[in-house]
Amino acid sequence: MSDSDTEGFYENEWDECGDLVWNEFDWERYLREQDDTLHRYLAHYERLKGHPERIDEVAACMGWDVGQRLGETELAASDLEAGPDDLPAPSGDYPIEPYTLHKNPVFIATKAIYLSLKRSWERVAGDAAKIDQPQAFAVYASLFRGEEHALLGVQALDLGDYAMAVSLFKRALQELNRTLALAGGPTAASSRVWAAWRDDAHRRLFDLREIWLRVIHECRQELERRVDDES
Repeated sequence: MSDSDTEGFYENEWDECGDLVWNEFDWERYLREQDDTLHRYLAHYERLKGHPERIDEVAACMGWDVGQRLGETELAASDLEAGPDDLPAPSGDYPIEPYTLHKNPVFIATKAIYLSLKRSWERVAGDAAKIDQPQAFAVYASLFRGEEHALLGVQALDLGDYAMAVSLFKRALQELNRTLALAGGPTAASSRVWAAWRDDAHRRLFDLREIWLRVIHECRQELERRVDDES
């Protein structure tokens, strides 16, 4: 399915972004800054993990304004539609930073929370005496697949293909449910180490589900608006 109204860059539209010419050093610096952003999000998330509204509280700590709150599709469209005259003036020794997927709040939240899940599982599953290794692999593979579907969904979101984004986030939710099922299986019940990981992972997985459901809701609203506009 194609969407003729997507807000991505096409043909020679990149030429309108000005004289943005970066070398490998510039991009490495940029990517390191985005890695720092992930860790900053995760630090806020860990500090606020007991807060009932932690998703929105962390978003506020990240400095995301109302138009950038998790689940609002306007973020990608507004950034991608901005022309050279709308962008802030460059500062320091570097040119204007481009908008990439790494700056999308849903991307940041998804990557950061999955990072915490995978790190904690690696610590638990590394001891073959405590965790059955085929089960350990199954959980890790499920975490990987869920993250992959979600990040592809964010990419579709940024390109303005909201119908594809909904489909991909639904796949991510299906895999998330599989992760929950594995974490709550009989093997987990027989292991104190696994049970401890499960109890902590549940909160993180449910937060991911809440974020993705918000995105799906906003995407469907946008799709309905487009149908109404065409009518």
